[in-house]
Amino acid sequence: MKTTLIILLLMVVGVTLLLFVMGMVSRSGESPGLLDGRLTRCPDRPNCVCSEYAEDSNHYVQPVQLPAGAQDWFTQLMRSVIEEMGGRVVVEQDGYLAATFRSALFGFTDDLELRMDPQRQLLHIRSGSRVGYSDSGVNGRRVYQLKKRIEAKRLSAQVKD
Repeated sequence: MKTTLIILLLMVVGVTLLLFVMGMVSRSGESPGLLDGRLTRCPDRPNCVCSEYAEDSNHYVQPVQLPAGAQDWFTQLMRSVIEEMGGRVVVEQDGYLAATFRSALFGFTDDLELRMDPQRQLLHIRSGSRVGYSDSGVNGRRVYQLKKRIEAKRLSAQVKD
């Protein structure tokens, strides 16, 4: 009985230590960025979602339809929404934003990337974990929340006009 408890305790300590190390490792990476002007494809793991590749049904989420003239307010609105959600914008280029989100417990860093397609009036989104395999749906929920906040701000702006 005592040996079993010691082994169990060592396993819990080991797993906890591993998760803290993985959290620290994830902080040293960077956002995947654009590849040929598009967001990078998700790896073959369930911890990523992306709107850029409809044929990838395991990772696909719908892009956001933008109104005409969105490029005028894109950066300011996206920065505001990301910061409200607890993220930090780390790259800001013409029509592209990359942000990071860090989990509270182990400090895992996830990347959120946004690419505006002004010709098709779409906002493409990619949200993915830097390390690990599963994320228990965190990145999918983050994109859902992002879309809800964008729509709420858009509706609020229309009411003010």
